[in-house]
Amino acid sequence: MDFQNINITDDEFRRFSVFVKSNYGINLMEKKRALVKSRLYNVLLQYGFTSFTEYFDFVRSDKTGNSLNTLINKITTNHTFFMRESEHFKYFRNNVLPYLKTSVRVKDLGIWSAGCSSGEEPYTLAMIIDEFFSDEKMWWDTEILATDISSKVLDTARQGIYSSESIADIPNRWKINYFKKHDDDTFEIDKRIKKEVIFRKFNLMEEIFPFKRKFHVIFCRNVMIYFDNHTKNKLVNKFYDFTERGGYLFIGHSESINRDETAYKYIMPAVYRKE
Repeated sequence: MDFQNINITDDEFRRFSVFVKSNYGINLMEKKRALVKSRLYNVLLQYGFTSFTEYFDFVRSDKTGNSLNTLINKITTNHTFFMRESEHFKYFRNNVLPYLKTSVRVKDLGIWSAGCSSGEEPYTLAMIIDEFFSDEKMWWDTEILATDISSKVLDTARQGIYSSESIADIPNRWKINYFKKHDDDTFEIDKRIKKEVIFRKFNLMEEIFPFKRKFHVIFCRNVMIYFDNHTKNKLVNKFYDFTERGGYLFIGHSESINRDETAYKYIMPAVYRKE
């Protein structure tokens, strides 16, 4: 069977899109049809499917969840890098942490990197926190929750191994203090920083968030660009409910929040606060 002759029919793409959106919030518009087909190329070859209907039925019937996991890994985009939208990290270091240091009485920070991808964001936050608190850090609980729906990127994140190119933009002192040479062209995050980040698979479309506590800071950047307005507003309001009073939400610069649809207060581009 020549894969190039296997096309996604209108009905198949509609069925596929509805399933992905209802379960994961991702809005696959018509212009994404070719991308979906190309990303699932090897899966259809591997299992010998003759149509996307066969593949879709297989995913739905697989009780192990492995094929669904593969599907999510294939269709999600996980492009990130250290110091992406660096002004957010500067604001976190210069404004958010000083506020939390004086206002959080139990010395227990709640920080969530939602849509953490391959780990660059939560590890960056962990390094900033370590440097900020310095000798006082031993008195603080600063573990960061980092979640994503893709098990593939979570595995990469847990390994904490990055190319020399990917860490090129971080401060030299961080390279010295928080990384060690892994091989000729890769570096590994120091174990002390790794222990500060807890990686978990989590779907932001879950109706009920299972968290027992609220967060002082939520980073959810460049995730909601794949959601329609209704899905995005619903998620933002959930974030609000799980944000401590005085806490912050950081979103991507390519994203926006309808200020009439949320109780968060706008602080600066892509930064909001619960007052």
